[in-house]
Amino acid sequence: MAQLKDFIISRVRVKLLKIFYDNPQEMLYVRQLTRIADEEINAVRRELDRMDKCGLIKKEKRGNRLYYFINQSYDFYEDLLSLVAKSTGVGLNLRENRKKLGKVKFALLSGKFVRRKDRLSDEVDLLLVGDVVMPELNLIVLKEQTRLKTEINYTVMTEAEFMFRKSRRDPFLLAILSKSRIMIIGDEEGLVDRTTKEEPSV
Repeated sequence: MAQLKDFIISRVRVKLLKIFYDNPQEMLYVRQLTRIADEEINAVRRELDRMDKCGLIKKEKRGNRLYYFINQSYDFYEDLLSLVAKSTGVGLNLRENRKKLGKVKFALLSGKFVRRKDRLSDEVDLLLVGDVVMPELNLIVLKEQTRLKTEINYTVMTEAEFMFRKSRRDPFLLAILSKSRIMIIGDEEGLVDRTTKEEPSV
């Protein structure tokens, strides 16, 4: 199973990336990051310095504290966002438990959910297409809801239902597919073949 650590050698940097991408709207200081990452403070400081120099993060001094936050203008921000979404949290759990989940053709997360942006109550965060074992999916979603302390809106369709709704231009499905997304299971081209050529990915 591919992991974020397969691409980034530093264990501390992997942990920090997960923290920053899990909290993209927050500014965090060194001791906060050290506590969350459960690493030595000097190791955290070294990685923060390296990440700052290469543009991954930014820093800002407020009072006596230096705060760090993710740089959303970083050239590879979107690539890392997708990588982190697939290798942490609900994305990782879906991939690790794919066999238990049944025959999942596609699984995608909404761009708003991944970016931790405010969503409307009727917006779908997670869509699965296939023959899904619902008790297994419910366990995964509940675990992530507990971790994030927020509700996750998800919907499941069989492949036949997905294609039928698409052929009828069902407003509910089109509302999901017209927004940015990150593919967790399945590929974008495969999804587009069953939708239209205009739907965007993250």
